[in-house]
Amino acid sequence: MRKYNVTLLIVDQRPSGIDEEVLSQVGTRVTALLDNERDINAVLTGISGAAGLREVLSRLDTKQQAIIMGHAVPMPVVVKTRSYDEAFYEAMLRGEIGGKPLGATRERLGNGSKERRLR
Repeated sequence: MRKYNVTLLIVDQRPSGIDEEVLSQVGTRVTALLDNERDINAVLTGISGAAGLREVLSRLDTKQQAIIMGHAVPMPVVVKTRSYDEAFYEAMLRGEIGGKPLGATRERLGNGSKERRLR
């Protein structure tokens, strides 16, 4: 699928239920807290350093952390998701997400002759 620049996401709460052949073709894995031994084994199949990652998987914060491992990162990395709290939504309404006013952002289109305004 790389040949055609197509990305396929496989999302499941029970990775042990995904066929082994399919899991063997997954290049990058984003995994949150897992407590079932079969699910942990399924996610770590084919990953180098699986013993150390097993410990990391069992200690992730339930709602805000995940580990990314595979082709997209040079080494496994734990990430924390953004809090979608009241302050986030207020900033979004003011157009201040990412430090730039959303209405003022412009993007050049591929041919360079036109621009479109992002909202």
